[in-house]
Amino acid sequence: MTRHHNFCAGPAAMPAPVLERARQEMLDYQGRGLSVMEMSHRSSDYMAIAEQAEHDLRDLLSIPDNYRVLFTQGGATQQFAALPYNLLGQGGTANFVHTGIWGSKAIKEAEHLFGRAAVAASSQANGHTSVPRVDDIRLSTDAAYLHYTANETIGGLEFDYLPGNGRGNLSRADGEEVPVVCDMSSSILSRPVDVSRFGIIYAGAQKNIGPAGLVVVIVREDLLDRARADMPSLFSYRALAEAGSMVNTPATYSWYLAGLVFQWLRHDIGGLDAMQQINDSKARKLYAAIDNSDFFSNPIAELNRSRMNVPFVLADARLDERFLAESAEAGLLNLKGHRSVGGMRASLYNAVPEAAVDALVDFMADFERRNG
Repeated sequence: MTRHHNFCAGPAAMPAPVLERARQEMLDYQGRGLSVMEMSHRSSDYMAIAEQAEHDLRDLLSIPDNYRVLFTQGGATQQFAALPYNLLGQGGTANFVHTGIWGSKAIKEAEHLFGRAAVAASSQANGHTSVPRVDDIRLSTDAAYLHYTANETIGGLEFDYLPGNGRGNLSRADGEEVPVVCDMSSSILSRPVDVSRFGIIYAGAQKNIGPAGLVVVIVREDLLDRARADMPSLFSYRALAEAGSMVNTPATYSWYLAGLVFQWLRHDIGGLDAMQQINDSKARKLYAAIDNSDFFSNPIAELNRSRMNVPFVLADARLDERFLAESAEAGLLNLKGHRSVGGMRASLYNAVPEAAVDALVDFMADFERRNG
């Protein structure tokens, strides 16, 4: 069996030690005589798995006691609908910082459901190559919350600052504070983050947490009672919190694998400070290879270059298909850019080893020598 280097944006690479452990436990979980996939989510064995996963995530992110951790389903895209349902029960308008495709989708969903969404700041004028500064954010007078996407996976644009204050809010012009909500799907667990600077953090699992289908929501307790009465019951953060994320049958195996990833980060990697050092090193190497070349380029302002998703284009787009074919043959998989922007994209999530970046950089240099 040969394991290639996987640069997919999601579902993404999983840590090899996690896959190995899951393989060992696939048919017989710790001598119980059955797979985790076959367990009742109400059994004591599975409840222990779920509780350990939450404990480890809280430890990794130093999540304060006044935040609840929810393990839910539907992908981060479902949260585009769940969030306004949970936060607009007292009126007001959802506000957004628009920095790319995923932020745009969140805006459109709020508009579709509730007729209006306010764009408090946007990077559209610069082609989404740098994020608006905090002083550029103008909340509407009736803002109920501010939503932003920490890292746009398609455009490779990442915030270099946290908009929220130490209470997880941002102030409107009238002085009223509104919670800051962050889609952290593609950057969560890549480095330490101060959870208290947010009202809500949510993340689809399939990049840095585990398999697709699971979503982690970290919500401040005072925000659990702002929901609309007409909300679908499975969207309710309050109901999920009170039921231990088991209002219905959860994505049990994905939750189990996420727990293994949390253990890998804690015990194998040594926590998020160590993970950040590895991720910074990977990103520096790839951006240096791009910047020191006349053959490859990246359009994003240096301050806002994503560490997780690195888009780049070739000087001659006619060589794109050759680059993709030869890179795949060399064991460098899933480098094709998103269909909306073209070019290439290397996603450097936690499970992508530094050796993969070294191999990609070497391949890029060789390809340039042969085709430049």
